[in-house]
Amino acid sequence: MASVVNVEESSYRRIGARMLVNSNGKWIGGISGGCLEGDALRRSRLAIYKNEPSTVIYDTMEDDNHQIGIGLGCNGKLEVLFTPIDHSDKNNPIEKLRAITLKNEPCILLKVIDATSDTSLLGASKIAQPDLENLDFCDIDKNTLRSLVKETRLQRRPQIVNLKNNNEEQLKLLVEFIRPETKIIIIGDNYDVNALVDIATNLGWDIHLVGKLNKLSKSTFSKTKKVYDYNDYNQIPIDNYTAVVLMSHDYNLDKKILLKVLAQNPAYIGMLGPKKRKEKMKIELGIKEDLTSVSHFYSPIGLDIGAESPEEIALAIAAEIVACLRNRSGGFLKDRSGTIHERN
Repeated sequence: MASVVNVEESSYRRIGARMLVNSNGKWIGGISGGCLEGDALRRSRLAIYKNEPSTVIYDTMEDDNHQIGIGLGCNGKLEVLFTPIDHSDKNNPIEKLRAITLKNEPCILLKVIDATSDTSLLGASKIAQPDLENLDFCDIDKNTLRSLVKETRLQRRPQIVNLKNNNEEQLKLLVEFIRPETKIIIIGDNYDVNALVDIATNLGWDIHLVGKLNKLSKSTFSKTKKVYDYNDYNQIPIDNYTAVVLMSHDYNLDKKILLKVLAQNPAYIGMLGPKKRKEKMKIELGIKEDLTSVSHFYSPIGLDIGAESPEEIALAIAAEIVACLRNRSGGFLKDRSGTIHERN
């Protein structure tokens, strides 16, 4: 497994990007926009052969024609950790990631990305438990780890720390914030839901669909985690990484479900229809507050890209959901001041 563990300046991928390489050369995922994968493939197979982890720094900031990635506009520095996978080890990196996925909540992964004296610690990792107990990791002071985990949870982004453990060994520690899968609940059964299901599938989202079962296409069933009837909506658990999209085209049904959704407080709520539809619904529901002041409620739904077809509308909705979950405005990057990505 090749993992991006540190980034300086500009980079196509950020900390946490991973590339899984098989011994036969087949791979999935990526650590860049394509300029580094060839070399990463070679180094991954070398790590498999030697059965030992290693780190490599790809520096595309210098004007050196011998440097991989030069001339491709990267202008950044990436540190990549190559870790061989022992399938007989129940705590190997793949199993740790699988455990994180099954938790369906944000997780903190501790990983040693450099060890000055004891190189056997390189690549060692541990999932920090929510209660911050059992933080026995590489002889690092537990109070220090608790503080780092709390800080990373609060900031919702990774941090890299240089520290010494109790044995006075100098370590570089990555405290990685890993988001759960984005869950999307699509409420509607007309043909336009197919386009949103398709784009959510490509994004790797956890898709739940609510509608009349006899109206939904067979292909849609295979792409969703579960399909519910309208009366069973309350069975779907909602968390801080859930987006709810109301697109039933039924005013009374949307009105009925909107009140329930607002009470559940998901990360994002979007509803098809013009502003006057939303205002009429607000009055009839007796909602005192201005719905436009509810920061996670979006109606009309989607970014303003001039979308017309169901596919374009689905694109606008998906982009708005990503912007909302990442706390971004959704404007043109050319108008953004500063860097594209926040500094780690």
